[in-house]
Amino acid sequence: MPGGRLTQQERQQIALGLADGLAYAEIARSLDRPTSTITREVMRNGGPTAYRADLAHRATEHRAHRRRQAAPRGVEAPPQAHGRDAEAVREYEETFTTVMMASGAPKMMSRVMACLTLTDAGSLTASELVQRLQVSPASVSKAIAFLESQGLVRRERDERRRERYVVDDDVWYQSMMASARSTAQLVETARDGVGILGPGTPAAARLENIARFLDFVSESIVRAAEQAREILHTKPETTTSDDTAGADLGDPA
Repeated sequence: MPGGRLTQQERQQIALGLADGLAYAEIARSLDRPTSTITREVMRNGGPTAYRADLAHRATEHRAHRRRQAAPRGVEAPPQAHGRDAEAVREYEETFTTVMMASGAPKMMSRVMACLTLTDAGSLTASELVQRLQVSPASVSKAIAFLESQGLVRRERDERRRERYVVDDDVWYQSMMASARSTAQLVETARDGVGILGPGTPAAARLENIARFLDFVSESIVRAAEQAREILHTKPETTTSDDTAGADLGDPA
């Protein structure tokens, strides 16, 4: 399987594959590349509906040039734990950030969330975030305040009395529950509109259907989150072969 960066010709093939409605896995197989490589490439260059090979190629060259300029001379990237490929980790962090932004999170909040999630400890201090992301302390503070309001991070003090920002095992459960609460508020608002616009009118019927749909979705989110919550606390060494098989069966690729 070839490695290295995607060529301009490969990007053109990706664009053609997307235009033909092919799945990422199909495009990856045609290029003999990992599916994750294609997913990352598309998501950080406009998504499946806006991807353009020429713009993606120029953007990649621009990012590489910007990183070379930003890197201090004579300073090597710190070694990665567990023998990880530093470049692969950096590119994956970009992908994680891009996907979070596509889901509606602001850019800096997405960057901070990705940075915290991809650390083994799941926590960093403000100064560590500033250093890793090369941004101002004010930007980190604002991002943390937003993530806290969404229940995605929490604060704690370490043994040196430093404040640390933590992504714990329940973060995605809390995120789903927050989404369910937000959806439930939309349900209530839609039903209020039914009474105001008059039951039986076209506008009220539309709002009632919206409320019924969102109510079902909200209840489904809560039920699924509660049933699956224990998965977030499963350690890798306790994962069984049956679990792995089930995950494979659920992979749309």
